[in-house]
Amino acid sequence: MTRFYLFAYAIAAPLIRLLFPHRTVGLENLPEGGALLCANHASGWDPIIIGISLPKSSRMTVMAKDQLFHIPILGFLLRKLGIISVKRGGNDLTAIKTSMKALSGGNRLLVFPEGTRVDEQGDVEAKGGVAMMAVRTGVPMIPVYCGGKHKFLRKTTIVFGEPYVPVIAGRRPTPDENRAIAREMLNRIYALSEVSGWK
Repeated sequence: MTRFYLFAYAIAAPLIRLLFPHRTVGLENLPEGGALLCANHASGWDPIIIGISLPKSSRMTVMAKDQLFHIPILGFLLRKLGIISVKRGGNDLTAIKTSMKALSGGNRLLVFPEGTRVDEQGDVEAKGGVAMMAVRTGVPMIPVYCGGKHKFLRKTTIVFGEPYVPVIAGRRPTPDENRAIAREMLNRIYALSEVSGWK
């Protein structure tokens, strides 16, 4: 965690909470060490809202598409925040190695198993790479549901589910096992939508 991250959190958190009021459920499900936070992705605001729903001291980073890093100013800010760039359309080994190093170092890594923004469950299949990273590093996977498309001043609930530790038959997961684990995680994410929201 960098000083810039703490500074950005202190500046952004009050503003985001004002624009996107939300409550957080299930923080007690987060382990002390590294964890793979797996969330649904319906809005570009998802990473920011999830990030500030965690304590400021939380060691969280995010995987984001490489195209964002080529946008002036935004790319600079993403690098300063420690966001991990990932190239779409294939296996980005550099991004995977960097992410696994972060997990092994005790960080919480936020990923979106569907790999892109979707409106409803089933629109896109979950990517097996998220399962591979969890199994290889031994960290638990945490399902996170962050609602649908966030709208200004509309209340929403961010839900952190119970840890899921996948079990495989051999030393390394097969492609089929990775896909099955990713599908199971996606089911767990969307099941959290049933958690009651604001009263």
